[in-house]
Amino acid sequence: MNISTPLLEKKHFPVMLDEVIQICNSSKKNQLVVDCTFGGGGYSKELLKFPNIKVVALDRDKSAIERAKALKVKQPKQFTFYNEKFSNLDKIMNTETKADIIIFDLGLSTLQLQDYSRGFSFKANDKIDMQMGLSDISAEEVINTLDEKNLGLVIKILGEEQEANRIVKNIIKARQVKKIDTVTELVKIIESSKKKNYNKRINVCTKTFQALRIFVNKETSELIEGLIKATQFIKPGGKIIIISFHSIEDKIVKYYFTNHSSNKSNPSRYMPSLSNQKNSFFEKYKNNFLTPSPRELIKNRASRSAKLRYATRTEQEFNYPKEFKEKFRRYTDVENVNV
Repeated sequence: MNISTPLLEKKHFPVMLDEVIQICNSSKKNQLVVDCTFGGGGYSKELLKFPNIKVVALDRDKSAIERAKALKVKQPKQFTFYNEKFSNLDKIMNTETKADIIIFDLGLSTLQLQDYSRGFSFKANDKIDMQMGLSDISAEEVINTLDEKNLGLVIKILGEEQEANRIVKNIIKARQVKKIDTVTELVKIIESSKKKNYNKRINVCTKTFQALRIFVNKETSELIEGLIKATQFIKPGGKIIIISFHSIEDKIVKYYFTNHSSNKSNPSRYMPSLSNQKNSFFEKYKNNFLTPSPRELIKNRASRSAKLRYATRTEQEFNYPKEFKEKFRRYTDVENVNV
C-alpha cells in the first residue's frame, strides 16, 4: 500500500548549514541575506537567530508559503517572503538595496521528495507530476506527448543517461497502448529498458527522473538567470553561495565563478591582464568546494552528492554576461522544446 504524504513524518535537513552560517559571518552588523530557495526554511530560521540579520526569502513552491507565514509571525520585522522563482530576483530586489549574502540550495528538498503526490520519488504510485511550482507543464504531459526525438534529447542531455534511446523507445511503445499515468508505470518501463547491472550505486531511474524534473522546471535556465541576477543585486564584498547536487548544476556554477573572476587566466601571455576587464565580477576564485562532513552524511544521506561553492563580489560594474548564457545553450535549448 502506498503511504500518503500526510502520514509521513516529514524531516528537512538544510545541507551544510554550519558551513553556510560560517561563510555568512553572522556576527557582522546589519546584514541583508536573500534565501533564494526557502524550502523548509532551515537556513532562514538559523540566520534569523542573529538580531542583526534581515532575511528576504523566496520559493517557487506554493507548499513553502505556510511555512514562511509561520516564520513571519515569529520574526515580523526581520523576515519577508515571496512566492517567486529566483530567476525573477529583480522583481523583489533593487539596485539601491543590495544584499550581503545570496544563498541558492538547488535541487529537491526532502519535503518535496517525501510528498508522493508530487511524483518526484521512485516509491510513489501517484501521477508523474514533478512540478516544483510556477511550472507550465507536468512530467506526465512530457512523457505522453513529446515526440521521440526530443524526448530522447531531454533524457540524454539533461539526465546524462547513456541508455536514453532504449528508454525512449519503450516509453513510446507503452504510450501507444495506453497513457502512462503513474510513477510506478514509468519506473517499470525504465527498469525493463536498462541493462542489468547490480553494481550501480544509484537507482536505475535516477537519471531519467532528473532529466524530466529539470525539463519540467527549466532548472538550468533558472540557475543561469538566477546567477546573473544575484550578481546584479549583491554588494561589493558580498557573497553568493551555491549548493548543487548534480554535475550539470556544478558545471554551470564552476564555470561562472571561474570565468568571471579577477584571476581568470589569460589564453595567451602576450594578451593584457584580464583582471581589470569587464565582467570580473568576483574576487580571486580558486576552484575550491566544500562537501558534507562525515557526521552530516550519517544524519542525512541525501546530502552525499552536495557541493558548496561561493564567490565574493568585486566592485566591478555589472555587465550582462551574454557569453555565459551562450556557453550553456545546449541545455537551455533542450529545455525550451515545445511539448
